[in-house]
Amino acid sequence: MMTTTSLPINASKARLATQLIFFVCGLGMASWAPMVPYAKDRLALNDADLGFLLLMLGAGAMVMMPTSGWLVGRFGSCVVIAGAVLIMALALPLLLLLSSTIPMAVALFIFGSGVGAVDVAMNAHGVQVQNLYDKPIMSSLHGLFSVGGLFGSLGLGFLIKLGLNPLYAISSIAALMILIAITQYRYLFPADTERQVAARFAIVAEQPTPGKQRFGWLQSSVLFLGVMCFAIFLAEGAVLDWSAIFLRDVKGIEPELAGLGYAAFSVAMATMRLVGDKLVARLNSKTVVVGGSLLGSLGLLIAILSPWVYGALLGFVLLGFGAANIVPVFFSAAGKLPDVSPTVSLSAITTIGYTGLLTGPALLGFIAEQFSLSTALGFLALLLVIVALVYRVKRFD
Repeated sequence: MMTTTSLPINASKARLATQLIFFVCGLGMASWAPMVPYAKDRLALNDADLGFLLLMLGAGAMVMMPTSGWLVGRFGSCVVIAGAVLIMALALPLLLLLSSTIPMAVALFIFGSGVGAVDVAMNAHGVQVQNLYDKPIMSSLHGLFSVGGLFGSLGLGFLIKLGLNPLYAISSIAALMILIAITQYRYLFPADTERQVAARFAIVAEQPTPGKQRFGWLQSSVLFLGVMCFAIFLAEGAVLDWSAIFLRDVKGIEPELAGLGYAAFSVAMATMRLVGDKLVARLNSKTVVVGGSLLGSLGLLIAILSPWVYGALLGFVLLGFGAANIVPVFFSAAGKLPDVSPTVSLSAITTIGYTGLLTGPALLGFIAEQFSLSTALGFLALLLVIVALVYRVKRFD
């Protein structure tokens, strides 16, 4: 195996470029969140119609992710990343301008397609860079995604509060995304280099056809990792969509402070991911998944059972700490599966995982409607315990 002392000259630049692409993806995706109230008012939507509209973003991502694996194998990660970032950036201003529901749904679908494509491509590229380093770096990459998410969720509102026109504000963010992609493109590995790295590390390097891709999806290890990602993404989606309602309706926090739950979760996750590579290297990936799942389950239980708001916030912090490095470990494991191309395995587990992010909050809503929101979050705590137990007996390392 290669070590960092024998890396190609551009490997460190490729790592930085990949980190910045993760940042761009998080920035673009999170920039949509502050625009949701604007869209609801502009289109005069009720909550049900808005919920359907929001599904279009996830639907675009899920449709594009399986195709992205083939595109990455055919043209290389760098080409797919560049095209997908451009699509995201060009779609962002439209999401603030369109005043008709159907065009808005189409724009959200296209935006989601860009998110899905860049998600698969940047993870595929990150796996190849990690293989060169022969040590974990995926957590640091996902840490930059979380940092981008923090900047995206706060940046648009901050620019508008400074007095900048909303259209100019979102256009500035879109221009920044394009600028980063253009300046970092030359440091990303071209397709030939990716295939050479894959071959050197005994990873299937052939260009997968759609038929081979479907066959790769049926591998038991791919499906297993996909189901594990589904569970973790479900937990992340629950915090995004339900933590504010939980804090307001169950814990009695003031409405203007209800977003503190997701903020606490996000900061904890970003912090833990930035140090996650050293943690994975020291503890090994299985310990990180098992321990992280149990810690996340404990956090949810504390949030549910604590009679104090600060106890609930502590619970969301613990959930962020625990869940932060689980998905990066899964992506790393997917990139090393025998007899399956990384582009196929990564597109598969990303698609299955995003299904949890998309459909999970609706599932929790059904449980909350039938029982209570605390019961729904308790179901998540049990699910995380199951992840820990199942992964404990599964061999990947």
